[in-house]
Amino acid sequence: MVNIAFIGLGHMGGPMAANLVRAGHQVLGYDLDAASLAEAAAAGVTPAASAPQAAAGADVVVTMLPMGRHVLALYRDEGLLAAAAPGTLFVDCSTIDVADARLAHRAATDAGHRALDAPVSGGVVGAEAATLTFMAGGGAAEFAEAEPLLAAMGKKVVHCGDAGAGQAAKICNNMILGISMIAVSEAFVLGESLGLSHQALYDVAAAASGQCWALTTNCPVPGPVPTSPANRDYRPGFAAPLMAKDLGLAANAARAGGVDARLGLQAARLYEEFGAAGGADRDFSAIVAAIRERSGAPQAAVEGPS
Repeated sequence: MVNIAFIGLGHMGGPMAANLVRAGHQVLGYDLDAASLAEAAAAGVTPAASAPQAAAGADVVVTMLPMGRHVLALYRDEGLLAAAAPGTLFVDCSTIDVADARLAHRAATDAGHRALDAPVSGGVVGAEAATLTFMAGGGAAEFAEAEPLLAAMGKKVVHCGDAGAGQAAKICNNMILGISMIAVSEAFVLGESLGLSHQALYDVAAAASGQCWALTTNCPVPGPVPTSPANRDYRPGFAAPLMAKDLGLAANAARAGGVDARLGLQAARLYEEFGAAGGADRDFSAIVAAIRERSGAPQAAVEGPS
């Protein structure tokens, strides 16, 4: 059993902390939102009065926060690093800028601790089912210590390299996902305009060179994949603003590195516009509706052959 402090018990962090409890670990948790803290407590997480209190007796401190500035403020200004015993392992599962991840790593090590960045892929469904993919950046010893804990929350754990490498892998992966979801959505809208049924296009593309996760798991139109968000009014598994955030991080990194990432930059712009125009509470696959609207094509479905 490992004594774990888990800071950030929202839609992702709450289920992740609950899975650590189910794996037999002692988890002391904290969240600014009282309802999230209560929900985690119902799943076996012991509530703490503050983040520093949770970290005080922990072997490992896991954070799952919205932005890099939140991680850095918690580490440096709000007493999390100071509260932990020397040598505590800090594992940040937030998705943040690579530069912020490296700053957080340096802050932890300068304070006498050890650190790993370990962002996740898989969304809320993956967090609840413990099927997340973890992309870790940091030292080999730190990764070896954290790996069993990450494996309790996911099905795939990859050591990507030194500090910040996990975040780098995450934003690159989600740039692929964001671009591919736009491509799949545009293809379905084009198919609609040509009188092609959603099912016929799916049956061809899913077995041909157009096959991808955005099509076969998170299909943006109702019908072909019954478990996709399109079949539950686009209630988010991975919300559009989160995709916009991740694509923004990728765009920033591409600009800073002088990378000619034209599709990545365009995808970031499209998702930012989609979120601002009413997509904030929808799954990222709902961008198909924005493409349909811009195309002047209100038809949302084409019936297959009878």
